[in-house]
Amino acid sequence: MSDDFDLLETNSQEKSEKVDVNWGKAIDQMKSKLAQEDDPESRQKILNATLDNVVDMAEKDRTTLLDAIKDLTDYQDEVGIMFEGFSALNKAEQKIIDDAVKRLERAKVELEDAQNIPDTWWNNLWGRKSKIENAEDELTSAQKERDAADNKAKAMFQERIETADVQTLLNELSFKSQAAIKRLKDREVEIKEVEDKLQDAIVEASKNHTKALEKKAEVEDKLEAEYALLKQARQALTDVADKQSTEYSEALSKVTKLEQSVEELEGLKNAYTTLAASKDSFVHKHNLTIKVLTSLRSNLQTHRAKLKSDTDERLKYYDGYVVALKARTDQEFAAILEHLGVKTDEHIGETLAAMHTASAKARQEMMDNIPVHEKVMQGVYGSYAEALKEIRNKDIEIQKNFADRYGIDMKAIFDEYYNSDNTVPNNPQGDNPSGDVPDLKPEVEEDDLLG
Repeated sequence: MSDDFDLLETNSQEKSEKVDVNWGKAIDQMKSKLAQEDDPESRQKILNATLDNVVDMAEKDRTTLLDAIKDLTDYQDEVGIMFEGFSALNKAEQKIIDDAVKRLERAKVELEDAQNIPDTWWNNLWGRKSKIENAEDELTSAQKERDAADNKAKAMFQERIETADVQTLLNELSFKSQAAIKRLKDREVEIKEVEDKLQDAIVEASKNHTKALEKKAEVEDKLEAEYALLKQARQALTDVADKQSTEYSEALSKVTKLEQSVEELEGLKNAYTTLAASKDSFVHKHNLTIKVLTSLRSNLQTHRAKLKSDTDERLKYYDGYVVALKARTDQEFAAILEHLGVKTDEHIGETLAAMHTASAKARQEMMDNIPVHEKVMQGVYGSYAEALKEIRNKDIEIQKNFADRYGIDMKAIFDEYYNSDNTVPNNPQGDNPSGDVPDLKPEVEEDDLLG
């Protein structure tokens, strides 16, 4: 079973297209952006936070994310990273690039097909050359469209993220992190390949260094022998008495040839010496380069491993942040509903109170307008007084019950409510001191409206 947790794995068999990097001032600019801290009162903001403050802080988060993604997009242009491979494009943006790529590939095939038509007078008569010319024009146009597709898609992307929410921006940042992880791994693979080549170069340079030293030794042996012969030849030339004789000419020619041979051997000796020194130098240079590349690759592995691990955790962290934002919105929504509910309760209470008041007034008006004899009304008021006494007794119980249950003294409220006692006659019998109430009750009809 393979170990999927090997964050430092570098698979040299996975190859990708190499990208030439033009660093420029991009790194310094990014560091400067990230180092800026313009909010020294963050602690106080946390201590004094309200839901409205959180809205402002979340909007600042969105603005900060938007600026960071814009900077990253500009940065990837400066370092030569392909835009479509480093940004999460939507369908419309991706379609612009895909269509341009398909058109370019189709134009290449059509041009190749046109060029593969045999160059005969018959084919030329039927438009072979014009087909090639049209295909070349289409290829040129398709190439221009492909070159402009990235910029067009990028412009659409920038316009889209201008108004994007936090979740979209976080997704974009996560996508860029994942794309960076792949890029770092690809760079590690590239470095490893160069390291392997340099290792081979060290071995080859060492072999050549050894060969050069061996050749130098061989030349030195020959040179020593030639020097001995040259010494003898010069002595022989000195011993010839007649400088105009053939013997002297032959001796001089022999000396000249030996001197020429010595000169060539000296040249070879110097050449092999220089070659050996050069190869030895490159052995050390390659070794130094390997050490530097290995160190860089190790650092890349560290960054990639941390970025990969942190990105996995960060995705969960971002999910929590987004859910928290949604929960804050729901909480605010609940607070709005609660506020509206309270206001609605108040309005309904006012309406009910108005209904009761209007009903009481209507009742009073109705009773004021009923043309009945006073004696009949005395009987009604007597009954009303008796009922009112019973209600008062009941109210006393209710007040006591309210006081026991809620600690509220309802007496003042009830006293005010029943302030209308003054309207009740002190003598319910009125003009009938005897107290006998005549039976003036009208007959009850079957259609009793109060029944």
